[in-house]
Amino acid sequence: MVRLFFYLVGFGFSVVGGMMVIAYLNIITPERGFSEYLSYISTRVECYLFPIGLLLMWGSLTFPSRSP
Repeated sequence: MVRLFFYLVGFGFSVVGGMMVIAYLNIITPERGFSEYLSYISTRVECYLFPIGLLLMWGSLTFPSRSP
């Protein structure tokens, strides 16, 4: 049951974080390059939810449960 909770929380985090990463793609203009976009989203806290969510989902699927 705990694994399901961590999976769902991770899924929610990755959806919100991925949505923000995609939304910030509107910042890219011909004057600004992709490297400036990456440096910008690395300063935004809500974009960190995407890798945290992926790690939570990966961890909940990888680590075995303790039930006998």
